[in-house]
Formats: sequence, structure tokens, C-alpha cells
Amino acid sequence: MKNVGTIDRTIRIVGAVVIAAVVMTGLVHGTLALVLGIIGAVLLLTALTSTCPGYLPFGLSTRTRVR
Repeated sequence: MKNVGTIDRTIRIVGAVVIAAVVMTGLVHGTLALVLGIIGAVLLLTALTSTCPGYLPFGLSTRTRVR
């Protein structure tokens, strides 16, 4: 079930790009770089699929409903 709206998707993609830039430029190293990389990948994956598993247990959705 899709539950991520357009603005939410955009924020997630921008966040993933920023994290990728920080990691790839070497501003962070080691474990922090790994953790940020995982977070960036999750943000990108949830943006591309428009589904956030973290929203499901709470019944949340940022997607507009079409009537």
C-alpha cells in the first residue's frame, strides 16, 4: 500500500542525495559513514516505492486521497 506523498518523497530523495554527497566526499568515515549510507539507501528505497513500512503500524499516510 502506497503511503508516501509527493512532498514526502521529494524530501526523502533530497536527504538521500545529501547523505550520499557527505559520504562520498569523505566528510565522514568508518561506522558513521556506514550507518549514514544505510539510512540514505532506506530513504531512497522508500521514496522510489512510495511506501514507508514505519508508517503502516500507525496508519499514517502523507499521500493525498483522490476522490
